[in-house]
Amino acid sequence: MSSQIVPGAERKLKNRVTIQTTISNSMTMAYRSLLLIRRTPQQLFDVTIQPILFTLMFAFLFGGAISGSVSGYLPIIIPGILAQTALTASMATGVQLREDMDKGVFYRFKSMPIARMATLTGPLVAEILRYSIATGLTFVMGYLLGFRWISADAAFIAGLLAVFSAWCVSWVFALLGVLMKTAQAVQGISASILFPLGFLSGAFVPTKTLPWWLQDFVNVNPLTYVVSAVRQLFDQGTIGNDFWLSLIGSIVIVLVFAPLTLRAFLRKA
Repeated sequence: MSSQIVPGAERKLKNRVTIQTTISNSMTMAYRSLLLIRRTPQQLFDVTIQPILFTLMFAFLFGGAISGSVSGYLPIIIPGILAQTALTASMATGVQLREDMDKGVFYRFKSMPIARMATLTGPLVAEILRYSIATGLTFVMGYLLGFRWISADAAFIAGLLAVFSAWCVSWVFALLGVLMKTAQAVQGISASILFPLGFLSGAFVPTKTLPWWLQDFVNVNPLTYVVSAVRQLFDQGTIGNDFWLSLIGSIVIVLVFAPLTLRAFLRKA
């Protein structure tokens, strides 16, 4: 008897799913993810420890060698750390997604009267909190070390750009989380993508000091444009071409990878 009722209920649910319902369900799932973070604060270790560790390590290890002093290196390293930590935090999105799928959590949600894609979009919305924490701590560390930005408004826009870019890239790692078979595989592939993007960019050293053949890669690296846009906001308080290129590039990533991720997810979840 129940086997005949459930399929009918599922068909009715599909007919009732609207954009408004999907958004509402996504916000509910985002709230669930935030509750999980509150109960297991260890999930925030990467976005709390990494900004502090990276800022101190790079500033004091390479500040004198690259710029002659720590204070002279801060205008270079703080925008780089800001962009990289937010981007690195997005890697955990795919790992957590794969772990939830392995535990069967999404199969339980599949039997509930909610929009199926909400179980994916909700956690992705909640991840904005993690990116914001990483960004905020980078600001705090830079300020404590003596770095000053030209205006609060410019710094706020720079932080928004870093968070938005990280959220857009998180769709790439979410796709890996859906396609890969284990969380370890997701983490390994994500790291192999992130490390070249992070270190082979203008985040840590002036690009003009690099070999010409490496500059060609650095100049097309998307992270370089984000870092350059953040530096311009910090130093001049203005929005330039790098800002718009970063913004457009981030939107293109969402337009390409969000449909691919949702399609792959709906096939499996």
